[in-house]
Amino acid sequence: MLSARGFLRSCFSAINVGSSSSSARASSSSNVLARARAYATEAMTTQQSPSEVNAALARTSVLYKTYKPITPGIRHLKRPLNPHLYEGRPLRELTVALRKRGGRNNHGRITVRHRGGGHKQRIRIVDFMRMSPGPCDVVRIEYDPGRSAHIALIKNRNPDLCGGKVWSYILAPDNLRAGDVVESFRQGIPDGLVPGFVDSKEIRGKALEVKDKSEEETQTASTASLALGVLRSVTIKPGNVVPIRLIPPGTIIHNIALNPQGRAILVRSAGTFGQLVAHEEGGKYSHIRLQSGEVRKVLQDCFATIGKVSNPLWKNRNLGKAGRNRWLGRRPRVRGMAMNRCDHPHGGGRGKSKGNKQPRSIWGWLAKGKRTRKPGPKGPKNSNKMVIRERPRGKEKRGL
Repeated sequence: MLSARGFLRSCFSAINVGSSSSSARASSSSNVLARARAYATEAMTTQQSPSEVNAALARTSVLYKTYKPITPGIRHLKRPLNPHLYEGRPLRELTVALRKRGGRNNHGRITVRHRGGGHKQRIRIVDFMRMSPGPCDVVRIEYDPGRSAHIALIKNRNPDLCGGKVWSYILAPDNLRAGDVVESFRQGIPDGLVPGFVDSKEIRGKALEVKDKSEEETQTASTASLALGVLRSVTIKPGNVVPIRLIPPGTIIHNIALNPQGRAILVRSAGTFGQLVAHEEGGKYSHIRLQSGEVRKVLQDCFATIGKVSNPLWKNRNLGKAGRNRWLGRRPRVRGMAMNRCDHPHGGGRGKSKGNKQPRSIWGWLAKGKRTRKPGPKGPKNSNKMVIRERPRGKEKRGL
């Protein structure tokens, strides 16, 4: 099939050839213009109302960046498009040089395999504590080579802060952009933020009952619910850090802490999120569904960040070539069946066979189907009392 440019070139070349009479020339030119007009109309209609396949391809081309395969290394290369990322260098005061050991310990022995090489990097110091209260302005969104998610550089508006406390890196939630405002309520809701609301750790998910100082009696349920709605409209925003006891059920969260005085350790990779399921009535725990499907109890005095982690398209990327893995510091992996019997349980034998053995690691551990963790009621006593429902496995995971 001819392209649009080649078709039009053939059309107009037919006009230049011409015929012997002027009438024939006029008729041929009118026919050519009609054909060109019909071709252009057909192309416009197909662009304006594409089929489902064309729509899917157009959507893919918008979300990912692909390359013309002029070399084998970029034929399958696919990267998510992130035009909002800052293209400059990071803030040097918030970075530390990464010293690599190639997976070796202090004795020089390899304790973590398949590590080595890679491009020179600097570790970004990300604030997982968020202790500084007050509004902070998002200056820019940056790429972090040490993690799959993006990070955001924020600046605290408090004029009393000095030095490195003004600037900090945080884990960027999805759809957070430069110019937005984030705030940390880890130390509680400040007095006067919402009229008629006084923060108290004794509430713990129960109905709000705020006392009126003038009349010395409790407010009505409607007034309490109104104060709670205003509070949630102010605090429940992407990037804000809120105590779990003040987060409404069903909210999407990430950066979850398990210790009220500790740092956030759960749900931090690109595109992941947790969901607050319910608050225990009169209790001190809340139920949170993690990305794996596991539901566990978390103290209500702990904190979490509102929203989903940024860069959700990261898992669909394609590195395109083995060299790009080496740039990331990943050395090649060798299959166990390609080794000798003395080097791996799958090694040895004649041909491509592991002798009908169960899949095992290089150290002989069962690799598939063997449970390595038994939390909750199925495991040993007091092994993990916080797990309410285990993550789905096997048929349950496949939806059968």
